[in-house]
Amino acid sequence: MESILEFKNITKKYDNKTALDDITLSIPRGSIVGLLGPNGSGKTTMLKLATGLLQPTKGEVYACGLKPGAESKDLVAYQSDKVYLNDWMNVKDLMNMLDDFYTNFNKDKALDMLKSLNINPNDKLKEMSKGTKEKVQLITTMCRDVQLYLLDEPIGGVDPAARDYILNTIISNYQENATVIISTHLIADVEPVLNHILFLKEGHIVRQGDVDDIREETGKSIDALFREEFRC
Repeated sequence: MESILEFKNITKKYDNKTALDDITLSIPRGSIVGLLGPNGSGKTTMLKLATGLLQPTKGEVYACGLKPGAESKDLVAYQSDKVYLNDWMNVKDLMNMLDDFYTNFNKDKALDMLKSLNINPNDKLKEMSKGTKEKVQLITTMCRDVQLYLLDEPIGGVDPAARDYILNTIISNYQENATVIISTHLIADVEPVLNHILFLKEGHIVRQGDVDDIREETGKSIDALFREEFRC
């Protein structure tokens, strides 16, 4: 199966702390991947390396067949775990700005999604709750037509009632040959949509593979395996 993201002997250090330690992996195209691990396991570092926001201390990264940088930016959409939207804007202005900035941004789809979530395009971002801002931010990411979506804790700050909608939004708004990587520690919520997983622990991959194969091999759910692996 063709790879859409490859890490080859990747190590990333921050001063004396090793965030990722000699990681090699290959993520298949056309899959929804769970990047699963507790806080501090290296998930955000991995996603930022894939976007080019960070450079590895050692090793090579290839996203969509390219080294992360100017060329790959049109093929990769990244959503940070932090809300970075400009508070002074209203939602409609934000959508117009993204439509001007990205050639692959689908504004009509974005406006439809806002309507589904009962978000008024004339509302100012500074007047929104954190959860509503996260919904808007997810829309800005998923309404780009790209090959690789990197989502860092996309459901962490929203209420449980909205999580199903958000996950359905993720499933229904990416192309068949694209890949979505979801970083999270809310395993039970995302497990139904995943077909590939990576367990990350202290900068090492401790389990990876096809979700159905892992369930069949172990006789356990991904959530149960996660709780077993990361038990305090």
